Amino acid sequence: MRLILRAAIITTALLATLPSFAQKKRKDVTKYVDPFIGTGGHGHTYPGAVMPFGMVQLSPDTRLEGWDGCSGYHYTDTVVYGFSHTHLSGTGIADLCDVLFMPTTGEPQLNNNNYRSGFQKKNEDASPGYYKTKLDKYNIDVELTATTRAGLHKYDFNNAKEGNIIIDLKHRDEVLDSWIEVVNDHEIRGFRRSKSWATDQHVYFYAKFSKPFKKYGIALDDKVEEGKNKLQGKNVKMYIRFDDPGTVLAKVGISAVSAEGALKNLDTELPDFDFKKVTKAAKLAWNNELTKIQVEGGAPSMAEQQSAQQYNPYGYNKPAPKSKKLPAPDYGRLKLAMFYTALYHCMSAPSLYNDVDGQYRGLDNKIHTANGFNYYTAFSLWDTYRAENPLLNIIDRKRTLDFIKTFLAIYEQGGLLPIWPLATTETYCMVGNHSIPVIVDAYAKGIRGFNAEEAFTAMKAAVNRNQFGLDNYRATGAVNADVEHESVAKTLDYALDDWCIAQMAKMLNKPQDYAEYIKRAQYWKNVHNNQNGFMQARDNGGWYTPFEPTEINNNYTEGNSWQYSFLVPQDVEGLANSLGGRKQLEQKLDELFTTQAKLSGRQQDDVSGLIGQYAHGNEPSHHIAYLYNFTNSPDKTQYYVNKILREQYSANPDGLSGNEDCGQMSAWYVMSSLGLYNIMPGQNQYQITMPQFEKITINLENGKTINISNPGATVGKGNFYIQGMNFNKKPYSKLYLNYDDLANGGDLEVFTGRLANKLFMQDLEKPTSKITDELIVPNPYITAPDKTFKQPINVEIGCADSAAKIYYTLDGSTPTQSSTLYSKPITISNTTTVKAVAIKNGKSSFVDVATLTKIRSDIKLTLNSKYLYNYSAQGDETLINGIHGTANWRLGNWQGYQNKDLEAILDLEEVKPVKTISLGALQDTRSWIVFPQTVQYWTSADGKNYTLAAEVKTKVNIDNLEPQTQKFTASINKSVRFIKVVAKQYGALPEWHEGKGGQSYIFVDEITIQ
Repeated sequence: MRLILRAAIITTALLATLPSFAQKKRKDVTKYVDPFIGTGGHGHTYPGAVMPFGMVQLSPDTRLEGWDGCSGYHYTDTVVYGFSHTHLSGTGIADLCDVLFMPTTGEPQLNNNNYRSGFQKKNEDASPGYYKTKLDKYNIDVELTATTRAGLHKYDFNNAKEGNIIIDLKHRDEVLDSWIEVVNDHEIRGFRRSKSWATDQHVYFYAKFSKPFKKYGIALDDKVEEGKNKLQGKNVKMYIRFDDPGTVLAKVGISAVSAEGALKNLDTELPDFDFKKVTKAAKLAWNNELTKIQVEGGAPSMAEQQSAQQYNPYGYNKPAPKSKKLPAPDYGRLKLAMFYTALYHCMSAPSLYNDVDGQYRGLDNKIHTANGFNYYTAFSLWDTYRAENPLLNIIDRKRTLDFIKTFLAIYEQGGLLPIWPLATTETYCMVGNHSIPVIVDAYAKGIRGFNAEEAFTAMKAAVNRNQFGLDNYRATGAVNADVEHESVAKTLDYALDDWCIAQMAKMLNKPQDYAEYIKRAQYWKNVHNNQNGFMQARDNGGWYTPFEPTEINNNYTEGNSWQYSFLVPQDVEGLANSLGGRKQLEQKLDELFTTQAKLSGRQQDDVSGLIGQYAHGNEPSHHIAYLYNFTNSPDKTQYYVNKILREQYSANPDGLSGNEDCGQMSAWYVMSSLGLYNIMPGQNQYQITMPQFEKITINLENGKTINISNPGATVGKGNFYIQGMNFNKKPYSKLYLNYDDLANGGDLEVFTGRLANKLFMQDLEKPTSKITDELIVPNPYITAPDKTFKQPINVEIGCADSAAKIYYTLDGSTPTQSSTLYSKPITISNTTTVKAVAIKNGKSSFVDVATLTKIRSDIKLTLNSKYLYNYSAQGDETLINGIHGTANWRLGNWQGYQNKDLEAILDLEEVKPVKTISLGALQDTRSWIVFPQTVQYWTSADGKNYTLAAEVKTKVNIDNLEPQTQKFTASINKSVRFIKVVAKQYGALPEWHEGKGGQSYIFVDEITIQ
């Protein structure tokens, strides 16, 4: 009776927190959700049981390592190791998979290669809050469900006389500490502290079982210690054994705070073992979230119909039930499956991180209490600020407020807004500070309830710290490639964040701050080479060369210049002007989508889903199709958005063209299917494209609705274009809707046809995205044949603003309007520092600096071993050009060799006395770069007969993981003409290295002779 009463109280409390629309009778849309979508290919999602934004993600683990094992599961796998309680949704880095449970029969085995089991896809099933499979090795049926902070396992051992449950705390990550304790014959508790992407993650768990276990054994280092009810160490596992087990249920609460917190979470959310009730409650919770958007009608394209041939409403690779035939493909259901699964993914992350009493472990590793809000973790902000967070600003404003309060709590406890926080770790993953656009977009859309002044202070602190090239960005107006890697991406992302801060300053009436940050928002101009129309890295005062826009290299983050050359959503019209106008912007977009050029440079699996050089599988491309709305051909936005929707997504396991990235890939699908997309957080304009459904209802938290209709969405095949629109029953003539039009509900009717109506389109009012205040003068650029030279060279100086005048100096002084006016190329004969500034109407650019170094002409270098193309530095004479690399190999000053030793011969052209010789080298073990084991120096008078003059061994072991440089210096003290330098490779990486067995690299920079 108490349990029933308690459950009733919980249900009543749940309903009380739901918006009014959610409490009404709603159509069940959970039946359309297929959690297997995204588990194949490179989607990196998991199929297991989770509540909306839940702390627990109870799911099978089928893969222990590798990029496609980031979530612990891949659809192509046929072996399962067990079922753990935490998982990441669609990330590109692996972590979590904590506290593994695995039911077995027979003698308990504690090695995962022994206790794992095969399984068949036909026996798998999943739906929101539920997962099912069968362990073939043991004939055990497994079902999983979850509450927000607890998981419920149901194991049917069928007719087995004895059954076991293995609990493995060693599973997956490096364990720093762990313990397990048997409380009684129904209860176990434990702790796991691990190191992976999150470098110090704490997970406590408390487990209760529906039946008493008759026997148990706890093992340390895989050796069971008899009679112990608690063991602690880095490799702790245990088994529990049941006689005549039949069906055993295990409920497990977790906490980052304490075992007591895990117990409290468990007892509050899972007071009994009623599996059906928990499954039903999870389904209800999901339906309440998913029906915030209700869609009807909408036929798939031919491409979608082809994928539908593989789609089976009874489950992938499963036969129809005996009483039924497999029906013909249901294209309408297919479309709904794709939409509602995408929306499901949008609500699978970030994850709640505080216990039921509000306690959580912060990024400072201390225990705090969230008062009046919920604290979350796993924010993939570089991805989600683009579509996921703008979507939630419409349909989940209360939770968005909790996100922002989480950000501010992180700032208060550590002094920095989050970048990519996971558990107790700021991973610093990706570039920029993109909690800033999330906060600003929420504030611009009327979300209040947080301290806006504190948020503004936190934003400024984030972008004014000296980290990741921010100091160089502030000092020079751009991150420079010879100072910081991924310089183009960082410049563009920092400028985007600065625009957001400027908007916040305007909303808070701070004109001085606004003036400062709206200037910084234009720094994208300093990496835009308007001579070729691409975003290009700045290096030594000029443009990084050689330049190929298809090349994936260390100047960009998971992309190339094609994908980054449109990343100015805060100033699209400024970008168009830099290209020459709207027509030129359209032509550049056309070339992006239609070029036949292939990717070049290093392999980057994230750059996927290609249409020309547009890469939908990675986020920097996600706004680009909407930029046609700023040209005279907005019909191309509709064409390419439809093309992406219909070719880059499917209802199959590999139905995502790239990593899901905690909801972003799916949020793009959801927003674009609605026909609305906000390209720049804080701008409050939603680009309009063709809705993919006949009828769409968006239920707002204030009880009002946004209704979108497109009768043509049911027609199906071919391309369709907007022919007319009504908003609130009146003709509408804009390519966008303002947020205010939607905030209190509204009705948008879109009428479509098969042919693009260009006259109608051109008459529509275009969206705006431009900066008009505090316009800057772009930095000049200094162009020389190379950084180094032997013969006199000519140096040219230019500026993107042709109306600006350029002044320069050659003596190291800072140029001003009183310096030499540039009018023609400058001849340089000796090592020189050129400084230049562009001035227009009294406004000055930053000072641009290039150091041009004359190479010694009395030494000739011959390389007997060829360097790697991707790590060529300045080419054949890199090792004697006087430029020394730093500990950051990504800056490009290092020359790389693999699979062979470095062998270089120096010809001094005549016999000369040599005192010492030195070779500079780099070690960054995590990046496979290892110091040479030894460097040998051989001398010769004739270039034929060499004598070993010296051998220098490395002073640093391979297990020293700190990136560092070392000079291998030797005394020669004799007269020679030829010196042969041989640097010996370390060879195959050791067993403990993540790249074990792979061949290490030697990175060298400069040979110095005295």
